[in-house]
Amino acid sequence: MNLLAVLTGYPTAIYTVLLGIVLVYWLLAILGLVDFEGGGFGVDLGDAGGEVDLGDAGGEMDPGDASPDSPHPLDGEADGEVSLASRLVAFGLGGVPISVVVSLLAFISWFVSAFASLWILPLVPTEILRFVAGSGILVAAFAVALPLAALCVRPLRGLFAKANAISNASLVGRECRIETGSVDEQFGHAVVWGGSEEYHIRVVAHTPNTLKRYDIALIVDYDEAARVYRVAAKS
Repeated sequence: MNLLAVLTGYPTAIYTVLLGIVLVYWLLAILGLVDFEGGGFGVDLGDAGGEVDLGDAGGEMDPGDASPDSPHPLDGEADGEVSLASRLVAFGLGGVPISVVVSLLAFISWFVSAFASLWILPLVPTEILRFVAGSGILVAAFAVALPLAALCVRPLRGLFAKANAISNASLVGRECRIETGSVDEQFGHAVVWGGSEEYHIRVVAHTPNTLKRYDIALIVDYDEAARVYRVAAKS
């Protein structure tokens, strides 16, 4: 079995096609036709090492303050996207655009699958057994690619920290969870989620209002002078 037959045959052909798609994507990125820094494939993994302007946001990140029984402001909105990001972050693949992660996984899986097929499949006697062995190689190649991609991602995180940073303006329009008993024109506190992290912010609202602890509110404006966010109850 020669290398060309391996690359165009099962199982490596699946990764060959995926790698081809990745190469086309990077060509489009070089030409400026797709947004590389925005994640490219439409999912933002968050920032494991980015810069967040927590001073302007009015608080500091403290994941331990969130109540496990309280509602999550992202629930029901983008569950699939958040789930994918959370799982990739759990494998150590956060802090870089999803396009980089997919590219690394595609290349490493393709490389491992190609050489495993080249060495193992010629030893398998029948077509049925070769299909079974090929299916095992397909899964094993991806399983091997996950930790190897995570190792490659670590030194790259610093390059993308600025691109993934949460800005004050980017929080406007998002939902947040009220953390104080009430919110008025002078005082309030809330939590907003950004990627895989949560950020504690100072909030105010027009009075009278019905906002109370654990209510979900909408961030409608940011007062740069006072460094607070104005929120309103969800209609």
